[in-house]
Amino acid sequence: MKNKHIGSSFDAFLKEEGLLEQAQAAAVKRVIAYQVKEMMKKQHLSKKEMTARMHTKSRIHLDRLLDPDNVSVTLLTLGKTANALGKKLEVQFV
Repeated sequence: MKNKHIGSSFDAFLKEEGLLEQAQAAAVKRVIAYQVKEMMKKQHLSKKEMTARMHTKSRIHLDRLLDPDNVSVTLLTLGKTANALGKKLEVQFV
């Protein structure tokens, strides 16, 4: 019996299994969470100060953003986060 996945790329395998978009979203979210944590450290920002800069009353938005396993983040939250860190949010298809 031949293995149908021999010679295929990992992306092709994930696509065949219907998991490609989920895997890509998880990878992107992990990068975003890491980058935000690093920028907060660099700027010596606590979660409380970051929440205030984001103009949000609840810290849950920031906690969701910093959770690398939670892919449920809105563009509004990303935009507020970028502004709070003195950055600009750019989203593009490549």
